[in-house]
Amino acid sequence: MNKPFNYEQAFSRNIGWVTPAEQQQLRGKRVAIAGGGGVGGVHLLTLARLGITRFHIADFDSFDIANFNRQVGAMMSTVGQPKAEVLARMARDINPEIEIAIFPDGVHKDNLDAFLDGVDLYVDALDFFAFDARQQTFAACARRGIPATTGAPLGMGAALLNFMPGKMTFEEYFGWGDLPEQEKAIRFVVGLAPAGLHRPYLVVPESVNLAEQRGPSTFMACQLCAGICATEALKILLQRGDVLAAPWGMQFDAYRNKLKRTWRPGGNRHPIQQLMLAIGRRQFARMAAAGR
Repeated sequence: MNKPFNYEQAFSRNIGWVTPAEQQQLRGKRVAIAGGGGVGGVHLLTLARLGITRFHIADFDSFDIANFNRQVGAMMSTVGQPKAEVLARMARDINPEIEIAIFPDGVHKDNLDAFLDGVDLYVDALDFFAFDARQQTFAACARRGIPATTGAPLGMGAALLNFMPGKMTFEEYFGWGDLPEQEKAIRFVVGLAPAGLHRPYLVVPESVNLAEQRGPSTFMACQLCAGICATEALKILLQRGDVLAAPWGMQFDAYRNKLKRTWRPGGNRHPIQQLMLAIGRRQFARMAAAGR
């Protein structure tokens, strides 16, 4: 039996944790998500179920079987189909009123203005190695005063960083500049999760290869990221609740049942971070030597 869609009924079970007026505020918000892979897809669907109705999504890739372990839109029925189109279809199936602008070429310097136009929040879901696109997007958010959040799926947990208007920027925290991509990768790994809760249970170290741009992943981590980032989105968009902004960060690891808040004034310039970066460079050098 086909029933007509009704927004208030569809999201009535959110009421209690949000007020009816707040639910209507969420209904009018616009969120940009770059990347439709492991975290991007589940970000979109989680925020759609929160009742947000306006999205900009960007991804240039299509689904493949190698995506099945972690990507919510990856199924036998979607192999070969554009990720952004599949995810938009899934979101509209949750809420037919959703407005989605699709950027099928991904996000880049030529479409950043359109991608961020009218946006209330940017949620980072780019591939780990999309250094140029990530650097440009966060810089544009900082210029425009757009809150930006990134949730990193690490092991069987998630790490969170928020970059809020007027606070420390992505560039100030990570210190990428014009550095080589190898150094950016090391700084990103160390900066995302200073607590490193995921490291002790990596049972196949050679599965991480920065030079070949590959690493292991789990769907549990992607789901945790989506839950954490959607909660941050709710707080940011409704302007209630404490929002940890960089240089504060947070990592939760479900495998180890641990939660850690971190504070790194100066970001990767902090002495502890400098030590971790030196260790990371040595580890990378050993992996590179072993691979030759």
